[in-house]
Amino acid sequence: MPRRKIGQEELALQPQHAARQSSLDTLACLIDWSPIEQQINAIHSAVKGEPAWPPLALFKALLIAVWYDLSDVKLAEALDDRASFRRFCGFSGSETTPERTAFMRFRKELVVRHLDKLLFDCVTTQLKAKAVTVKTGTLVDATVHCFSKPS
Repeated sequence: MPRRKIGQEELALQPQHAARQSSLDTLACLIDWSPIEQQINAIHSAVKGEPAWPPLALFKALLIAVWYDLSDVKLAEALDDRASFRRFCGFSGSETTPERTAFMRFRKELVVRHLDKLLFDCVTTQLKAKAVTVKTGTLVDATVHCFSKPS
């Protein structure tokens, strides 16, 4: 099954300097995505005849939904609008982003394969190991707190 190619203009969305980086940019660098990608790479949750969205991009979007307390509709709107969300998921500024039903289909596949809790726990474990907590809440106040580990 064909898969969409995303992030072709990745450099266009790169922050110009460190001061403009969002907490999502920081989180993206702290997480080892390879074990997650290995678990979900075989998932094709597209409508018949439509190229599938990359599973890792959809998983990252679901993380954003949890961290920012967004419904699938609000997640689709925010991905279409916010550069930091696009960068985190790997979308360029000029391409379309998934509609709400793509998230519903992908989440259903995760549940059917018993990967939903496993993968979210993987992310949480990685962040805890680096003494990072993600404060969830509304779009305005979701933040990342990094604490240094005691020596």
